[in-house]
Amino acid sequence: MSDPMRPRAALRTAVVWEVLQNALERRVRATGRQALDILDTGGGSGNFAVPLARLGHRVTVVDPSPNALFALERRAAEEGVADRVRGVQGDAHGLFDVAERGGYDVVLCHGVLEYVDDPAEGVRNAVAALRPEGVLSLLASGLGGAVLARALAGHFTEARQALDDPNGRWGTGDPMPRRFTAEQLTALVEGAGLRIGAVHGVRVFADLVPGVLVDTEPGALDALLRLEAAAAELAAFHSVATQLHVLGETREARGA
Repeated sequence: MSDPMRPRAALRTAVVWEVLQNALERRVRATGRQALDILDTGGGSGNFAVPLARLGHRVTVVDPSPNALFALERRAAEEGVADRVRGVQGDAHGLFDVAERGGYDVVLCHGVLEYVDDPAEGVRNAVAALRPEGVLSLLASGLGGAVLARALAGHFTEARQALDDPNGRWGTGDPMPRRFTAEQLTALVEGAGLRIGAVHGVRVFADLVPGVLVDTEPGALDALLRLEAAAAELAAFHSVATQLHVLGETREARGA
């Protein structure tokens, strides 16, 4: 899968796209179908959905924001994939009011668990949307990355607050309702009945490196992308990643 994002933005998504590419290819081989049915919960304006549709897959996006869904519709039309992208208004709590239970080969749950009242229920619903042989792509904000970022900015009290807070928040002004450790996310996925296929740290370095360095130094972007990819799978770096990506697989999919 070629990177569908602009080069600078690829720093924030490259690792996830690489993992997702491998998962999609495995499902295509296992099912014998070139077009998979994908559910993107909280998919917003289609940062993942539209590129996935360009690959030929059928994508249903569930999002609570009418504005995001309008932007999704417009973007899908501009990219010529309107026939493969369907946007519906809803959320993780009432997922099956708008999505089919057990109807998808792959479910994306990116940037959702931070905002739901019950993350465990959110994961269970995402898993319940999978077919017997299916894959869950889970992306959520990492606790360690936030602590490190506040400390490097000189906000040491806030860094300590995030470290001690049950939800990983650094204060009342923190825009993120909840953050997770890799252990918490894998426990949620396993608790919903899936096996862990992979765990990756996302944006380990990208948010710490000055943008001017990446934009002006020849070869810096490619080198940083390679560094992110190399560090992503190492458990030592999961604890400082801005985001964490967990790939969960049904037992039937794991055996495929």
